[in-house]
Amino acid sequence: MEREGEDDVAGVDSSLTTTSLHHFRDSDDVGFTLTILESMKEDYGLFVWPCSVILAEYVWQQRSRFSGANVLELGAGTSLPGLVAAKVGATVTLTDDCNRTEVLANIGRQCDLNNLNCKVQGLTWGVWDAPIFDLHPNIILGADVLYDTTAFDDLFATVTFLLQSYPGSVFITTYHNRSGHRLIEFLMVKWGLNCMKLIDGFSFLPAQKASGLSGNIQLVEIALNGE
Repeated sequence: MEREGEDDVAGVDSSLTTTSLHHFRDSDDVGFTLTILESMKEDYGLFVWPCSVILAEYVWQQRSRFSGANVLELGAGTSLPGLVAAKVGATVTLTDDCNRTEVLANIGRQCDLNNLNCKVQGLTWGVWDAPIFDLHPNIILGADVLYDTTAFDDLFATVTFLLQSYPGSVFITTYHNRSGHRLIEFLMVKWGLNCMKLIDGFSFLPAQKASGLSGNIQLVEIALNGE
């Protein structure tokens, strides 16, 4: 990840913004770079977190799986994983809390900045507004959405509903171990979910990216029981 300093972007205070460059390359040096607009204001959804970098890299390395998929990112924030999915050929909907209008506006700017046509939509976990019934993703993404234990039930209720809307769908998320495996495991049982894969987030991260990150980050794939 490279930071390019301050940028003047319409609708954003340039004194508080910066852009970061995120490179995705294979062994033949084929790939692309995404530019992410970040804000130094005190809003968790306006800058790139390590969990987002790791999930985005996972999408890139699994790009054949994402090409042609219908992808939904929850709590998208700066939207790096969802933007990578769009870049490799997925149809992508980027969502964040309906009340976080500044974050939602910034998601739109990320799409424009990278010339990507993604749908941007407000989606509050645990709230059953009409638009959620039109979402039928086969892959759901969430980077660092497991940080506030008081929101876990609303998140898992929303994820379960979305998984039920498309048979065989999967939820892929990265999280810091601060969340606690036991609570997550309890909620998976409560909501009829099953852990399909659990891996160390740094196990597949290229060395140059891993060197700039820290923490104990896990990646987990979750599906409905029996799928």
